[in-house]
Amino acid sequence: MKELWTVVTRKGQVTVPAEVRRELELKEGDKVAFVLDEGEVRLVRATSVVERTAGALRGPKSALTAQELRETAERTIASDAVERTGDLDDAAESGRMSPVPNR
Repeated sequence: MKELWTVVTRKGQVTVPAEVRRELELKEGDKVAFVLDEGEVRLVRATSVVERTAGALRGPKSALTAQELRETAERTIASDAVERTGDLDDAAESGRMSPVPNR
């Protein structure tokens, strides 16, 4: 275990030693977390939820392209619209609702 020393300023700030910044690949603007564990503190690179969970739900199929996602969404929306229209036509024919007049 290696110890690297720094000083706490009047405002409670510390400078993270260069060796630690390199090891954690920290750069200006990155967030870090202090992890308290039974009287000891660890400094860890904080990551977003997206970074921590990326790939967690990966399936056997490869991801769709943006174009494939758009086409899938368009087909789903069209299918839903046709289904709703069919339900309205059935309701109008059965007398449960009056048909929309033609304009």
